[in-house]
Amino acid sequence: MQKLLEQLPELAEEAKKENKKYFANLRRRTPKNLDVTMQDLHTKEFEKTDCLACGNCCKTTSPIFTEKDIDRISKHLKLKVADFINQYLERDEDDFMVLKTAPCSFLDESDNTCFIYDVRPKACAEYPHTDRRKFIQITDLTIANTFICPATYNIVEALKKEIPYSYKIKKRRK
Repeated sequence: MQKLLEQLPELAEEAKKENKKYFANLRRRTPKNLDVTMQDLHTKEFEKTDCLACGNCCKTTSPIFTEKDIDRISKHLKLKVADFINQYLERDEDDFMVLKTAPCSFLDESDNTCFIYDVRPKACAEYPHTDRRKFIQITDLTIANTFICPATYNIVEALKKEIPYSYKIKKRRK
């Protein structure tokens, strides 16, 4: 896993231009089965990928914390919301609440486990978002995640094989 993590930024950069073209083509002619295909690819990838062996997302990026996340986590940590925000969060350039530090304050780097796993932010629970409905709406995020998450990189590469760039939509005969 460590070797792949070291190679990932270069691999993702090499594929970035192709991925942008690929997803632009999919947006123009989105296959009806795209979400089902993505969910299948996601499931297959995570049958062989152990996030605890990686933890790169927790080490390098911050999730967005919603108000519900903040309330839930504050309560779990027995902190007042204001104290939780002051201690752990800041507003980013897009006005989202994110962690002040990386790696994540709640990451145990010895085994990549999360101290607040049961109450973690929704963005963490859904990461890397490759199995969500209306996947076509988050292709830019997915390309960004190929630089961080080896599973996302593998899923995108598998998608390009599953639904080739030059796929044709069959016309119905009348």
